[in-house]
Amino acid sequence: MAEQAGVSLGTVSNVLNRPDSVSDQTRQRVLAVIERLGYVRSESARQLRAGRSRIIALLVLDMANPFFVEMARGAQQAARAAGLAVMMCNSAADPAEEADYLAMFAEQQVRGVLVTPTGDAADGRLHVLRGRGIPFVYADREQPSAKACSVSVDDVAGGRLAVRHLLAEGHRKVVYLSGPAHLAQSRDRHAGALAAFAEAGLPPDRLTVLEAARFDVTAGREAAARLLGMADRPTAVFCANDLLALGVLQALYAAGLRVPQEMAIVGYDDIDFASAAAVPLTSVRQPAHRIGRTAAELLIAETDEEAAPAHEHRKIVFQPELVVRSSSLSGHRRP
Repeated sequence: MAEQAGVSLGTVSNVLNRPDSVSDQTRQRVLAVIERLGYVRSESARQLRAGRSRIIALLVLDMANPFFVEMARGAQQAARAAGLAVMMCNSAADPAEEADYLAMFAEQQVRGVLVTPTGDAADGRLHVLRGRGIPFVYADREQPSAKACSVSVDDVAGGRLAVRHLLAEGHRKVVYLSGPAHLAQSRDRHAGALAAFAEAGLPPDRLTVLEAARFDVTAGREAAARLLGMADRPTAVFCANDLLALGVLQALYAAGLRVPQEMAIVGYDDIDFASAAAVPLTSVRQPAHRIGRTAAELLIAETDEEAAPAHEHRKIVFQPELVVRSSSLSGHRRP
């Protein structure tokens, strides 16, 4: 290639890696030869020469959930600005899947990892990255220690916002539809719901907990069947995410119950579908895009060769926002 372009190998390397250091005329001549030959450079070979990867791994609980899709878009935006790429993987909230992916990231020597853990035990599984010197950042999960950066939302505050709103609407019998209990997000949103009851001077037994096996629409419909079968049926349900809430809404409509007149619903995440539901869904908004972008920026800073020695792990916690829509604004209040 260099011979055909009439330049040295060093000049070809500069065109590919440092184009600003080459004159425009020379650069165009080399690029024309590259195009004619159909050359595609080997990223793996480049990585071996440079000694580091340009790939960031992102491991989330469910890529079918629009919240995580938006978080991934934020991470990708930050990565592209730094000349890096993002490899997105889905643990399906399964610890075994998570462990397999973490081992693969270590084998591939990725630049760093953004991870939404499957549970508290995930901290131990991350040792495989520490052993290879691969930095990681917790995304959508607060890291209690100073061993890594984390970016999260105050889910206790979010749960409090949701249930405080339902109590203000006059509801006194509320169901909290939780996701899997081993996830910190489920537990923290429950803690916030209990805090709202305590603030209102109401006994905690007025809050009934139903646990869903998954954070998806089907699990929401299945939970709604249990909800409808309760002898002392509540007047409101706070769902741990919007997909569960949409499943509940579908099941209530199929059963002939009016929302919000006979059952108010509040979700969590404020995904795009929330405002477009048959009854627009009240939801606790999380800044998903900002979480992903901020987590990626922290990881990029930690892996920067010049800045890394002075890097200090940070814990960033965003505040949620309640977005009120028709699904919880009941003019009909029951004791």
